[in-house]
Amino acid sequence: MVNVYPPSEDTHLLMRAAIAEAKPDDSVIEIGCGSGVISESLALRVRSIVATDINPHAVRAAASLGIPAVRADLFHGISNKFDLILFNPPYLPAEDALDSVDDRWLSAALDGGADGREVIARFLKGVKDVMNPRGRILLLISSLTGPDEVMELARASGLTTEIVARERYFFEELYVLKLRSSE
Repeated sequence: MVNVYPPSEDTHLLMRAAIAEAKPDDSVIEIGCGSGVISESLALRVRSIVATDINPHAVRAAASLGIPAVRADLFHGISNKFDLILFNPPYLPAEDALDSVDDRWLSAALDGGADGREVIARFLKGVKDVMNPRGRILLLISSLTGPDEVMELARASGLTTEIVARERYFFEELYVLKLRSSE
């Protein structure tokens, strides 16, 4: 679909980790759902799922797969609490993101700000507001984003970190972090 981030290596890595992590009684939210394929892969495996994206084209793509989808900037306007939160954020440093695409909506899916961590930092500061006390987060990041720095941001937000999946490519390594409340 035009204007929507297509399923790529990062999508498939997060999908595999999410399928392994999801439990039948989980309520799940996928932040930044893009095409909706991750939510679709979990829909029959969990109690409930909702997908969000800032991109209206992505919301329509997820809805076309039968996934309840809401247009939102991260989880703003979301009042429920979730057992499993999935996020494949824009994680490329701005200069890398801008070099790769000129479409406004695709750029929003890639551009993580100057250091690649701006959207991730906003996410980590507010995610506990939508997470059940024993909830889990699966967050996809790249070696280009600075994994140590992201893990430090998570710890500063009161979350424990564990790398649960990784794949190496010639230009980067992708990681899925599992985060939980440290309280």
